[in-house]
Amino acid sequence: MERVCFTFQLKPGTEAEYKRRHDEIWPELVAAIRDAGISNYSLFRRGLQVIAYCECEPDAATAFATVGATDVNRRWAEWFEDTIEALVDEQGNLFWADEVWHLD
Repeated sequence: MERVCFTFQLKPGTEAEYKRRHDEIWPELVAAIRDAGISNYSLFRRGLQVIAYCECEPDAATAFATVGATDVNRRWAEWFEDTIEALVDEQGNLFWADEVWHLD
């Protein structure tokens, strides 16, 4: 299992809409996330910054590639294009944060 954290920025003025959409998350997306091996997934927001944490089996690369290949993930990502500044960098990579300490 690999623990990961990444961040991204919301567009100004979209904070409430971003939250509202997650309050109504699609069950088929939740299923695709779980089926891909992603669990203990949380999103936190501070101002316009969103901090995401999750645990991936067997690893983040495999889990994110699996969910990323689904149609439901594509549709969800398209729906959020009006709220997110940039989810990935110029090379298509998430803005990963390095783990510096962990306590079980």
